Amino acid sequence: MKKFILITLTLILFCTHSYSQDYVPYRSVYVELGGAGLPYSFNYDFRFDQTNINSWGMRLGVGGYAFFEGDKFFSMPILINRLYGKGPGYFEMGGGMTFLAFGSSKPNSRSDFTQFILPFNGSPNAIGVLNFGYRLLPREGGLTWKMNLNPVFNTKGFWPLWVGIGVGYAFQ
Repeated sequence: MKKFILITLTLILFCTHSYSQDYVPYRSVYVELGGAGLPYSFNYDFRFDQTNINSWGMRLGVGGYAFFEGDKFFSMPILINRLYGKGPGYFEMGGGMTFLAFGSSKPNSRSDFTQFILPFNGSPNAIGVLNFGYRLLPREGGLTWKMNLNPVFNTKGFWPLWVGIGVGYAFQ
């Protein structure tokens, strides 16, 4: 009986280990503070090649806010990115655009924080975003987190020190 249990446990561990080698958590959902969505964003990230985590991928997000005083903001980051590394820690690099719209019911309101980052001619508008950071992505999926440096730019200027931090869930 002891031999049977030992053989069964050995087979289970071997099968589980070989399965985790083939498992690639190529999708993730996460919330990010700062970053490409500016104040915050909810994001979906996926790899184009579902068998290789070190491949090109895409990130789609949405963020924004609305206050009772009438200030409102909407952002939609769309970025292409690539992961580099052997895992579970990866260097992430990419770039794209964040489309945004903002407004206020108060005349001549400049309370929108986006004017602090970069000046805009009006709403709707778009900014370019670069992405350089670290992503912890467990090989079996699960809890994931990231920290990024996100330089932003438009026709009015360049803001090199915008950062983002995100936490979420990776899966296949």
